Amino acid sequence: MRQEPTPLGGKVRALRRQRGYTQAQLADRLGISASYLNLIEHNRRSISAALLIRFAEVLDLDLKALSLEGQARTVADLMEVFGDPILEAHDVITAEVREMVSAAPTAARAVLALYRAYRNAREGSEALAARLSDGALDGIDSSHLPTEEVSDLIQRHLNYFPELETGAEALWKDARLDQENLSGGLAALLERLGVTVRVLRTSEMGGAVRRYDPESRLLKLSEVLRRGSRNFALAYEIGVLTQEAAIERIVDDPLLTSEASRALARVALANAFAGAVLMPYDRFLAAARTERYDLDLLGHRFRSSFEQTCHRLTTLRRPGDEGVPFHMVRVDIAGNISKRFSASGLRFARFSGACPRWNVFEAFTTPGLIRTQLSRLPDGSTYFWMARTVVRDKGGFHAPRSMVAIAVGCEAARAAELVYADGVALESPGAVVPVGVTCRLCERMDCEQRAFPPLQHPLNVNPHVRGVSFYAPPDGSPP
Repeated sequence: MRQEPTPLGGKVRALRRQRGYTQAQLADRLGISASYLNLIEHNRRSISAALLIRFAEVLDLDLKALSLEGQARTVADLMEVFGDPILEAHDVITAEVREMVSAAPTAARAVLALYRAYRNAREGSEALAARLSDGALDGIDSSHLPTEEVSDLIQRHLNYFPELETGAEALWKDARLDQENLSGGLAALLERLGVTVRVLRTSEMGGAVRRYDPESRLLKLSEVLRRGSRNFALAYEIGVLTQEAAIERIVDDPLLTSEASRALARVALANAFAGAVLMPYDRFLAAARTERYDLDLLGHRFRSSFEQTCHRLTTLRRPGDEGVPFHMVRVDIAGNISKRFSASGLRFARFSGACPRWNVFEAFTTPGLIRTQLSRLPDGSTYFWMARTVVRDKGGFHAPRSMVAIAVGCEAARAAELVYADGVALESPGAVVPVGVTCRLCERMDCEQRAFPPLQHPLNVNPHVRGVSFYAPPDGSPP
């Protein structure tokens, strides 16, 4: 069964203490008794919608601060932390972690920050050792991960940025853009902004596919960019030039701790704006519903790449007019996750590898074909996935090519809304693939692809018994 959500009592108590209120003071401002507030803080009374809004008004906070989504992510992240071999001897269980996050959310986040610092220090020392062995010391950094901070920022906003959506809608109206000649309309708008657009041969681009010179206000695009990609590049540059104020407001966030993180976030947000221009919210959502989220058909209609189409589906989170809540992941053939987002409830590992049973990895065995999968996690939550490989190249016979796999998915309860679920026995146990988030957190002992022992069971090797994996005896009992 799906785990019960983390209660709000601990979060309310933490927020009250952060604001410097006693229970009596906060209760008086809320218009309830101190005893009732005490029951709420100890998870013995639920919070009505009206009282929840009152909490937000009195404590001057965004309702997102009271969201259980963040607490659930913290629980999942901490379980992964306690799955590290240096902590496995402490036998920390999920219930204890959930109680800690509920009762002391600030302390829980501090533990995560401490573990990140440890991981960064360890990775930094390994990088230093490698450089020393090569006799090189220049360019050593502190192993910061701006990509993680930007991923956290996007996740916290649920990949929906209203200001950028509004900006894209205004652009269509003010520039009188036309879907059939979008490229011409975008280029004309850039000209009005004082930017000259030129399409050049690959030999003149210096290895780039898009290059903008702020001084000469010249935007160079490579000839290898197809029409959809060229439109995206034009819309991206328009976003950089016209959406600076909105982007800077979003980037001014304590989650981003370095200029590198803020710079990467600016790029991600300009990309989000470009996606909103190529695939206008209302029109794209209507088409997605009508065509039952057919990725290829949507890509043809809006002249967007497979990855751009998948990413846009994850941004359809406008309150009151939402699409299917999707998760999305991008991996390379070595299993490195370079993009991740989840609105479906699926958890991605932050500190270790993903489950090899996910169909995003199987996509590499059938390049260019969409693979589907109905998967179930150990907690009983079930998801429907679509995955396909994408080849990236810079054009020409000798140009380097790389392959990644893109996967999007949703809760199985929403799968019938997707064309890819036609013919899939969604209610049949035989159609479900048992998966995990990562080996250390997965309790399945009968997995032939298990790479590490699970956190829930201590490693106890029996040299005389070999099961489906090194860590599972054939009788199914714990090792």
